[in-house]
Amino acid sequence: MSEILLVTRLLLDFGLLVLIWIVQLIIYPGFAYYTQDQLLIWHSKYTTFITIIVMPLMLGQLALYSIQLFLHIDVYVLIIWVLIVLIWSATFLQAVPLHNKIAQNKNKNNIIVNKLIKINWLRTVLWTMVFAFSVLSAIF
Repeated sequence: MSEILLVTRLLLDFGLLVLIWIVQLIIYPGFAYYTQDQLLIWHSKYTTFITIIVMPLMLGQLALYSIQLFLHIDVYVLIIWVLIVLIWSATFLQAVPLHNKIAQNKNKNNIIVNKLIKINWLRTVLWTMVFAFSVLSAIF
């Protein structure tokens, strides 16, 4: 694997790792400190801003591993690609619908925020695994 590809992959994986831990430990729990009306206003801004940051990283990561899977398959790339597919599934089948409920003002007593925090642990663990396997593949 070329050095540029390896460095790009590690940067994408590390960026998403840092981002998911910030979201999990700071941003999502912080939602509970807003009133219902404040959360409705902030959440709309938050989802726009975070999408601008996260989508290019996620698309880049998916594209990079898909290309690698096609060009030079190895066990690490295959495992990471499967983890990324699971992350995308969890994002669009679980997290996005919960964000939509918050946007629809259905977060009574922070029930939706608490569900979002619980469900996001899956993505946090998966992205942590992606980075760990990425580092291992760079070493071996």
